[in-house]
Amino acid sequence: MLSLAKNVNLLVMFLLELGVLGSTAYWGFTVGSNWPLRLLLGLGAPALFVAVWAVFGAANGAMIPLTGFARVALEVLWFGGGAAALVMAGRVAPGVVFAAVYVVNAVLRLVWNQ
Repeated sequence: MLSLAKNVNLLVMFLLELGVLGSTAYWGFTVGSNWPLRLLLGLGAPALFVAVWAVFGAANGAMIPLTGFARVALEVLWFGGGAAALVMAGRVAPGVVFAAVYVVNAVLRLVWNQ
């Protein structure tokens, strides 16, 4: 049963990663004052997040894998950025829920040494 819970927690982590990309895209497409700016932000923000995650955060494929405090800082900025994007787009409740799910997920990953 614990093995199943650990696998579900890893699935939640993956879904949170996708959620960051979706929330930054949503923010970008809603924040701009004109269509070209919305398009640039809606596609550019997730692309920037993908680039940072690929370089520093991807589990086994990162070019410069981070550990310890640096990894914690990256995750807080990454997932916090996703939650903040929702809040800045006017979706406060989903942003708070997103942040809370991340905190629970991170605590469980720490406790279970994932």
